[in-house]
Amino acid sequence: MALIRLVDLRKSYRVGDVTVHALRGLSLDVERGSFVCVVGASGSGKSTLMNVLGLLDRPTSGHYYLEGEDVSGFDKDRRAHLRNRKIGFVFQNFNLLPRTSALENVELPLLYGGRALPPAERHARARGLLEAVGLGSRLDHTPQQLSGGQQQRVAIARALVNEPELLLADEPTGNLDSRTSVEIMEILQRLVRERGITVVLITHEHDIAEYGTRVVTVRDGRVTSDTPVQNRRDAAAERAALPPLELEVEPEPAEAGAEA
Repeated sequence: MALIRLVDLRKSYRVGDVTVHALRGLSLDVERGSFVCVVGASGSGKSTLMNVLGLLDRPTSGHYYLEGEDVSGFDKDRRAHLRNRKIGFVFQNFNLLPRTSALENVELPLLYGGRALPPAERHARARGLLEAVGLGSRLDHTPQQLSGGQQQRVAIARALVNEPELLLADEPTGNLDSRTSVEIMEILQRLVRERGITVVLITHEHDIAEYGTRVVTVRDGRVTSDTPVQNRRDAAAERAALPPLELEVEPEPAEAGAEA
């Protein structure tokens, strides 16, 4: 059974006197443990699709089956409860609290999700995830003290802290340079391979989509193609082949009174 099954999904919005048809009969299956990349131009419907998949919005019509259960008609409270238990989110802009440490940012879903874990267990779970994404030495750093790639690693750890089965990533490399993008895609590939998490990633970059196992193209609110990735990019191998960063080291200032 597919983890996700979408059947004739439609979503319309009213903008003034105009009705916008964002999804127009979209159907899609996502198998458990797969890495599906959804690509499409601006206005194609991919962001609306992400909101429906994440239970942030309801379709106007059609059916959304999550683990065989039709969640299309769930009210706000039922969607929020299921979202907290089953789904993790990674966004383009990280959405971290600026004056809060990396460790505390990762712990937040445990505090607001109704899971009464003892503080020691919360700390241990958050620490373990930060170590898993390579930030074990940055636990006490705030977002301002971290690079963009490190902030996205914190966001990934936060998305995993409730142990979701589905990870939704909305343009997770959109604000990152090429090298850091490879590092983030390596983490996502590793999550699928080692933890069996299902990843659905939204992107407009076709080279990023090649890190997944399937590429689904959306246009005008419909799936226009759904193909397996034949020559899948290996992010770990690409990262290993990258040249080391050349860091500029500023000379130490001369001591006071030193001779010219």
